[in-house]
Amino acid sequence: MPAPTNSLRGFLTHAKGALRAAIDSSQRVTFVIGNESADLDSMSCSILYAYLRSMSPPKNAFTPLYVPITNIPAADIKLRPEYLAVFKHANIESRHLITLDDLPALSDIQSKLAPENTKWILVDHNALQGQLGKIYSSRVAGVIDHHDDEGKVAQDTGDEPRIIEKTGSCTSLVTNYCRLMWELRSGSVMSSSTSYAQDGSLSDDATFIKRWDAEVAQLGLASILIDTANLRDESKTTEHDRKAVEYLVAKVMLYPQLAADFDRTTFYKEINAAKKDIGGLKLQDILRKDYKQWDQGGRKLGISSVVKPINFLQKKAGDESNTQPSDTAFLTALEDFAKERELDLYTVMTTSTSSEGEFQRELLLWAFNHNAVSAAKEFAKSSSDELGLGEWQGSSSIAGGSHGNGQWRKVWRQRQVQHSRKRVAPLLRETMA
Repeated sequence: MPAPTNSLRGFLTHAKGALRAAIDSSQRVTFVIGNESADLDSMSCSILYAYLRSMSPPKNAFTPLYVPITNIPAADIKLRPEYLAVFKHANIESRHLITLDDLPALSDIQSKLAPENTKWILVDHNALQGQLGKIYSSRVAGVIDHHDDEGKVAQDTGDEPRIIEKTGSCTSLVTNYCRLMWELRSGSVMSSSTSYAQDGSLSDDATFIKRWDAEVAQLGLASILIDTANLRDESKTTEHDRKAVEYLVAKVMLYPQLAADFDRTTFYKEINAAKKDIGGLKLQDILRKDYKQWDQGGRKLGISSVVKPINFLQKKAGDESNTQPSDTAFLTALEDFAKERELDLYTVMTTSTSSEGEFQRELLLWAFNHNAVSAAKEFAKSSSDELGLGEWQGSSSIAGGSHGNGQWRKVWRQRQVQHSRKRVAPLLRETMA
């Protein structure tokens, strides 16, 4: 049976309980999981797809319930203040998310969650990474993503989608794919609910559906607006994004209690301000807040995306260290972060806005061994024009060059600011192949 028509809060509570029961009794489970950075887009599109697909599963679905996994431990939710800003609009709390902590420990995950009892739908990535990828990559049954196709998902995914298209936000693709099932769910409940409203007004059931739809719509809307700068970033925004935003805003406006006061730009500014409010985080937490990692040709690449400039990170490092100058403390923090993850190449990409209101990017690349140095130098040569890699006006001790021990480091100002990690990561991986 499909999941009962319910609020987002009710659905997540139901899904979490069903997952526990499935693990305890070795039942089948269908997961929807975003990428390891677990940014707002990954979190929201995994929930959106699971919620709507569970209301209207395919006839031959592996299971009728789809369980959304936010791809981080529960403790890392606190690193994402934008989550909390969105949650209050979606009427959910951190405790409602289903995270990696809700899966069995890696030491016995295969015995408690046998691969043959699982199916995995990937959203906001198209290759299952890390330990989960090593165990369950053969069980991937569908994908909706907006990154370069890594060729890891079969071309024929049966009843599940295989959609990999360029958009500003993956949530836009999920919204547009699920639109028909959303309308069928809402429409069928609305028609049955309004049929017995005696005074011509909406019944309580119909009002609840409008409210629940508005809550889900705001969850999806937040990530699309963040990823497209409120649809104003022409280098990222596509027709998929505009279409999805129009649809989601309409869902919000159908709920009378929100329609009078809802303003898209005000909503965007609220979520965006929360996302940038990272001053209270430790530097190591900032680096892992939006971090992704790849294994490429037996070597490891890690990229941290940060919504503050490098000089902010330098100051943060200096403030946290009682014994080192800020430059030294910053480099030590980066090296410790990379060593902990056994990285060959580590990149920090920053975004910020100048005092004149200009959007800016910086790119720091650090290679830790001979082979990685060759890849890094090839990247610097082959990608310089496309990314607009220019001189960085910062500390010479950080800016880099050769550093002994077979290492190499370089920092650039990235003038072609339309290129985010979605483009930089494939360019780096190509040089590592």
